[in-house]
Amino acid sequence: MSDFDDTVLEIRQDLLDRDAVRRLHEGDHTLWRDDPTELADRLGWIPVIEEVQADLPDLTKRCDALVEGIEHVLVMGMGGSSLFPEVLARSLRPAPGRPRLHVLDTTDPAAITRFGLECDPATTLHLASSKSGSTIETRSHLEWAWDRAEGRGRFAVITDPGSELAALARSRDFADVFENRPDIGGRYSALSLFGVVPGLLMGVDVPALLAGGLDALDHSAPDVDPEQNPALQLATTIAAGVRVGRDKVTYLLDPALTAMGLWVEQLVAESLGKDGTGAVPIVSEPLGAPTVYGHDRLFLSQLPIPELEAAGHPAIVGGSDPSAHGIGHLAVTMELAVALTGAAIGVQPFDQPDVAAAKAATAEVLAEGGADVPVQPVDELLAQLVPGDHLALQAFLDPADPAAGDLEATRVALRDRHRVATSLGLGPRFLHSTGQLHKGGPRAIVCVQVVAEDLHEIPIPGQPFGFGHLKQAQAAGDLRTLQARGIRAGRVALADLLGATS
Repeated sequence: MSDFDDTVLEIRQDLLDRDAVRRLHEGDHTLWRDDPTELADRLGWIPVIEEVQADLPDLTKRCDALVEGIEHVLVMGMGGSSLFPEVLARSLRPAPGRPRLHVLDTTDPAAITRFGLECDPATTLHLASSKSGSTIETRSHLEWAWDRAEGRGRFAVITDPGSELAALARSRDFADVFENRPDIGGRYSALSLFGVVPGLLMGVDVPALLAGGLDALDHSAPDVDPEQNPALQLATTIAAGVRVGRDKVTYLLDPALTAMGLWVEQLVAESLGKDGTGAVPIVSEPLGAPTVYGHDRLFLSQLPIPELEAAGHPAIVGGSDPSAHGIGHLAVTMELAVALTGAAIGVQPFDQPDVAAAKAATAEVLAEGGADVPVQPVDELLAQLVPGDHLALQAFLDPADPAAGDLEATRVALRDRHRVATSLGLGPRFLHSTGQLHKGGPRAIVCVQVVAEDLHEIPIPGQPFGFGHLKQAQAAGDLRTLQARGIRAGRVALADLLGATS
């Protein structure tokens, strides 16, 4: 038996001794911390599934009424409010006669222009989705949409009870206000109203989605044999990887579930990447030869990978299917596993202590009227890479820009050349996802930022700046925060980065 296997057994026994699975299912916050702050009010994601299931007839009627005469649903949200709807939009087809679901989670002017052209205001349901109701991107998107609609189309919101967004929606007589159970953090909200309402609007099989989640709870319940409990198995494997230095958790998903990688990436990075430790999720990376991987990798795959295991890379195999039931099952299994991993490695999985710093830095840049960020040669940053590092490419550009695909190819080429784990985050989306890990997780990271120039500006009603200015401030603020913490980070020219592998 290997040292890794021994560590898995040690961690599993520790969790069993602490009765961790039962305490998780019962919502016992002391599993992670004695202090209930941002714990006691973050454990509603387990009971909410049955509650939503019971409310489904009423929710279905409300959503059916919202999409009468509607061709497009534009979800405006960030992080946990947008990533699971993105999974549904990209993994499942709308039912016949139901509208197409779009997700707007960028401040890039070119992207916003594109969404504006695709979604005629007169036949679009504009759905603002924000737990707090105060997220700057989402509020800016909503004001842009409200201004351009000029009384056409339809508006609704998903938010917490009593939020600013709920009050605004009622003051403007929006078509509906969906108030979610408030004791759920964004990244654990997949099977709450934040995920279910978009699914109902596009007509996917939400009963199967919820059934998959409930089955996952049963399959990982406290009375299940620990050796047959998928969430416990995942948690002990990920935690063992963190403990022995195999913290780059590489997910090899079914191609039909590629979009699920974005959601998994946020769940793992933001839940576990803090206090200078954590698991680093690597998603959307094509499988390479064993020789391109360092000794810091752990693989989670749906199929056996004998060549990697033969080369000494630990791997855990677990299947999932791309149906609504399979997506619901995978989501809840991962939520349980990540929560248990937090208990195993000693981190609080429901807060995001390092996200606020970047938001504050963005506000500073906006107050200063902007920032002049120097561009450095990409080779200067790449030369700092050492074995065990994580190379994080951070690109503030339109997700539909062909350059995004070019950057995916570049990250793979850089992985092969430097034998380090690589990731690509699109800004500002990643600020609500992997941004926590970048600033609060393991310091074995090099961040390379690129920012697309904006050919035109789009005003934000009620603000003295536009979307392009906001995007530039977000990029400058994040880089300022990274560098202030001593993290190896810099901005480079897009062409320079794309040419780094030639």
